[in-house]
Amino acid sequence: MQELKNQLIKLLSENARYTYDQLAAMVGADAATVETAVKELEKDGVIVKYSAILNAEALAEKKVNALIEVKVAPQKLKGFDSCAEEIYHFKEVQSLYLMSGGFDLAVFVEGKDITDIAKFVSEKLSVIDGIISVQTHFILKRYKIEGQVTKPDEDNRRQLIQA
Repeated sequence: MQELKNQLIKLLSENARYTYDQLAAMVGADAATVETAVKELEKDGVIVKYSAILNAEALAEKKVNALIEVKVAPQKLKGFDSCAEEIYHFKEVQSLYLMSGGFDLAVFVEGKDITDIAKFVSEKLSVIDGIISVQTHFILKRYKIEGQVTKPDEDNRRQLIQA
């Protein structure tokens, strides 16, 4: 059963829109077994969410995204978790990671404009107890999202010029 689940994880991470029948045909099992395995993966928290990967540049409604590096003073008996829990409840926060290296938390946020993100940083993020510093980096262009290139390679190729 674990091998089946591993195959399903790989297939669903490539395309979450596969039907149980399609998945069953690809893994050589019946659809009912596949459905049971997928539901177990969801129940066990392996599959957290299904979502579409969007190219923000192609959307009609434009948004601004930023990566905010956060340095935190770990709290006694709680480490970074209590600060992270406070941060991930904000609607602006899309993703949050504990990092190694020069900063502790990587916070990916989305706002309607730069002012929206600046307001989030100054009024919500920087006032949290334990935050030592923040550094905001605005995302200017996405070339690849979750393993998917946003534009076909042929649009970006340079022509070979011979002298």
